[in-house]
Amino acid sequence: MNAAKAAMDDAQESANEHHGAMEDKFESFREACQIQRDLYARQLDELLTTMALLKRINATKTNADVSFGAIVQTDLQNYFIGVSLGEIKLEGESYYAISGMSPLYKAMEGKTTGETFQFRGKSYTIKQVL
Repeated sequence: MNAAKAAMDDAQESANEHHGAMEDKFESFREACQIQRDLYARQLDELLTTMALLKRINATKTNADVSFGAIVQTDLQNYFIGVSLGEIKLEGESYYAISGMSPLYKAMEGKTTGETFQFRGKSYTIKQVL
């Protein structure tokens, strides 16, 4: 979030400070800086939304079923249900952080230890829900 904010501020500062020899060149450069600033602003907004979702997770709660904030260990892969962040390695284990809106989550939602679910032609058995 800090990197996106700093990049957004730098782009805005460049747009404000640049003085070109020709007015048209200056306006084109300024427009490019504004577009870049808007891109970083969107990234910052997405990161703030992601952070707000992560803050809603109760880290002390023990999950009995697959739900938001749960860690799900299956016979094929391990998952963290929260936001889509890709692969996370922790103590030699890989966990895939997936969104609560993803089709994979929808396939396993509400399931408990020992249950199975199907996703894209594969059968998964839930070994443990934390």
